[in-house]
Amino acid sequence: MADLTTPPAAPLFDASGVSLGSVDLAPEVFGIEPNIPVMHQVVTAQLAGARRGTHSTKTRSHRRGGGRKPWRQKGLGRARHGSIRAPQWRGGGIAHGPHPRDYSQRTPKKMKRLALRSALSARASESAVKVVDRFDWESPKTKHAVSLLRAMGVEGKALVVLGREDDAAAKSFANLPEVVLAHPGGFTTYDVLWASTVVFTSETLAAAVGTTNGDAGDEDFVKETDEGAEA
Repeated sequence: MADLTTPPAAPLFDASGVSLGSVDLAPEVFGIEPNIPVMHQVVTAQLAGARRGTHSTKTRSHRRGGGRKPWRQKGLGRARHGSIRAPQWRGGGIAHGPHPRDYSQRTPKKMKRLALRSALSARASESAVKVVDRFDWESPKTKHAVSLLRAMGVEGKALVVLGREDDAAAKSFANLPEVVLAHPGGFTTYDVLWASTVVFTSETLAAAVGTTNGDAGDEDFVKETDEGAEA
């Protein structure tokens, strides 16, 4: 849970990983109490929307053959059958199998904003939000990105939010398998929860605050109380 008693802050670094102090984070985005049920619903909807839904199985009507009764109804001592393309036959159709469908779910914009702010607040409370003043790398080099992450103490998966003009930085991070790149307004609740650390620049931090700070409050959606009931 986010610490609501002290203003949220994040360490500030330069492009080489030297500490420049700290920067204050917007409390309305990085300092709220995370709403876990809303985050769960939004992430579930996002993962459902990512499903292609192209799975398909053949029913007995799609199978060839089976136009005549395999044997007469009575007198042979065998079970009754009407078609060799029934589900219980080898080569027959599939009963109740999956068919193409749309898995997308409708999610209100206010709920998406609250879930994203909850995820950012959760990461900020864990000291997992870091800020780079600006990237002044003249040419893209993967070793620059690796040394910067190591200097900032970033371990594991990381979400790096870059500006449109940070081409050298984007190419430097592109070859790292545990780094996901995004632009302000282009990352989701799942992206934040997937990453162990979220890295902003001073520019993208301000832009992200503007895109995530909606007018939705925590009281607008279902929230679990301490007793486990829904309020």
